[in-house]
Amino acid sequence: MIPKTYAEFEETLNLEKPPNTWPDALKCTWFDAKGDWESAHNIAQDMHNQMGSWLHAYLHRKEGDRFNAGYWYRQAGKPYPEVSLKQELEEIVNHIIQ
Repeated sequence: MIPKTYAEFEETLNLEKPPNTWPDALKCTWFDAKGDWESAHNIAQDMHNQMGSWLHAYLHRKEGDRFNAGYWYRQAGKPYPEVSLKQELEEIVNHIIQ
């Protein structure tokens, strides 16, 4: 079952893995929220759409690679964010679950 709110998403972080029925974008955010950047990046890298670019951008921003993140934000049609990483993650999750 897909969470309906960010708080419900956070409650799923006690699971061992994200549900198979979730879309890849939500699985990506779940792995990132669990501290598994590599798994999150692998998913984002295989998503060839604007959502994948946004996730890719966020992950490279988190990694500290501003140049690479900037490229992916442009691909996603998004400005470089001025909010915290936590706020951006919440924004991404809310966008996915809408």
